Amino acid sequence: MTVTAPKGFEAAGVAAGLKSTGKPDVAVVVNRGPLKVGAAVFTGNRAKANPILWSEQAIGDGVVEAIVLNSGGANCFTGAFGFQTTHATAEKAAELLGVSSGDVVVCSTGLIGSGDEVFRAKVLDGVEKGVAALSADGGQDAAAAIMTTDTVSKTAVHHGDGWTIGAMAKGAGMLAPGLATMLVVITTDAVLQAAQADAALRAATRTSFDRLDSDGCMSTNDQVTLLVSGASGRTPDPAAFAAALAQVCGELARKLQGDAEGASHDITIEVAHAASESDAVEVGRSVARNNLFKTAIFGNDPNWGRVLAAIGTTQAAFDPYDTDVWMNGVRVCTAGGPDAPREQVDLTPRATHVLIDLKSGPATATILTNDLTHDYVHENSAYSS
Repeated sequence: MTVTAPKGFEAAGVAAGLKSTGKPDVAVVVNRGPLKVGAAVFTGNRAKANPILWSEQAIGDGVVEAIVLNSGGANCFTGAFGFQTTHATAEKAAELLGVSSGDVVVCSTGLIGSGDEVFRAKVLDGVEKGVAALSADGGQDAAAAIMTTDTVSKTAVHHGDGWTIGAMAKGAGMLAPGLATMLVVITTDAVLQAAQADAALRAATRTSFDRLDSDGCMSTNDQVTLLVSGASGRTPDPAAFAAALAQVCGELARKLQGDAEGASHDITIEVAHAASESDAVEVGRSVARNNLFKTAIFGNDPNWGRVLAAIGTTQAAFDPYDTDVWMNGVRVCTAGGPDAPREQVDLTPRATHVLIDLKSGPATATILTNDLTHDYVHENSAYSS
């Protein structure tokens, strides 16, 4: 049931004609309370879509009654008309639900730069249909409605001590920090205050979605929203809730990685013994964004030289001539030189693990990425973004 697994939530996913396929393209998630707490994190891209600009304002008081999401159109770089469309979307949902439009957040995903009266009419029609179809069992329909190039819907549920977390996500490309080309809605019936929800969400996304770097391209529309109903009546231990939320976000991040456009390898880059966590992240990201490395993995080539060349471009503290590299459990490089023969490394499985030992300190970080394939190039040359 995804976002409707926790008590106090209803959802729906309906077809409004935004997708040429006729598949569902508008989702509505409503928090019935008794708490109406909301928290959100947004793309780090300075070029922000209209729904982001709206939602950044709406989330300011920590109160969210509902969220409306559409696929089939990003409503980004559509000028004043686009912002008015987002405003009208929130107002339509508020009118139908009997709440304030300032307590409705909005998300969109799809083609950048497209938006007209037809788009607006379809979105508003979708809101009307979505509110009419709201159900305590509607979570899976909502998860399907937010898909774009996704091949599968992505959901997660965690059951705590008398409370539950449910979540849905979409995303298959433009996956890079500052979140990814993704929309995520997380719900919980635990009792949390706004400040607690915000802190837990930011901590969870920092080590999950923000470390998913599939193709180095940052979206204009990313949003992760946490809705709190408090309907379980249970106040969780803060550490236990934070750990559970991090687990849910990590599970979704790996599902996003596994559905990345055209990918044939899911690559986990673990950086160990860095001088600081920021150094570890910088080193891992430098490899994740290196096209020579990514194409080598696509060709099942354990080319560790491309790993060292990538991390040598960073400002991290390490000695390139005292660095070790493992690929799928085989140490192929030690002290900046060759170690085990490349023939010992099997890169044919989809799961690929790269371990980089900087020997410079106690910190570690893990970055998730994918290889660069013919299919990725084809899909993104054929699909406008």
